[in-house]
Amino acid sequence: MRVCALDPITKAGLVDLLGTRASLVVTESRARAETDVVVAAFDRLSADAVTALRAVAAEFGKPIVLVTDRIEEGGLTAAVMCKVVAILPRSAMTDSRVADSVRAAASSAVDPPRDLLGRLADQAERLHREMLAPNGPADAALSSREIEVLRLMADGFDTQEIAAELAYSERTVKNVIYAVTDRLRLRNRSHAVAYAIREGVI
Repeated sequence: MRVCALDPITKAGLVDLLGTRASLVVTESRARAETDVVVAAFDRLSADAVTALRAVAAEFGKPIVLVTDRIEEGGLTAAVMCKVVAILPRSAMTDSRVADSVRAAASSAVDPPRDLLGRLADQAERLHREMLAPNGPADAALSSREIEVLRLMADGFDTQEIAAELAYSERTVKNVIYAVTDRLRLRNRSHAVAYAIREGVI
């Protein structure tokens, strides 16, 4: 599996997160034979992101799992042309959805299903409802794992204590916190807790 992102921080975070998942191997090799699936992560599927998506599709010719919070006009058609087989919100980076989609893409047939456009349109509509609705629920942008971690942070738990309480590794806890602060453009842990409290998530 190879990871593609426009900014190095998102890429490093995603590589770190996916590298902890069982049966997944992240590679930096440019050899097609060593890459079964590409995970492409962007804040939004902008013109620059589509250009990057097309480049990685041309280079590897493999199924792509797209992680984004917004698809701009024409983006869905471009995604299909680039062999995108799944679209997920950035909150999926900290739970099992990206890993599950990677495994499914790796085990599927080389050719995408005929109803791929319809499936991606459905996923894009769900993404819109969950992430972009003007008055949507505040917790739509947070996974259940992220909410658990934020709740314990609000209770004064440190990283080691959160890891023990949730039976996670300390690295996983740090990755969850990083994903939340990066995705929601929060300054630090205190800001993340304040955001969650203000939005009524915890």
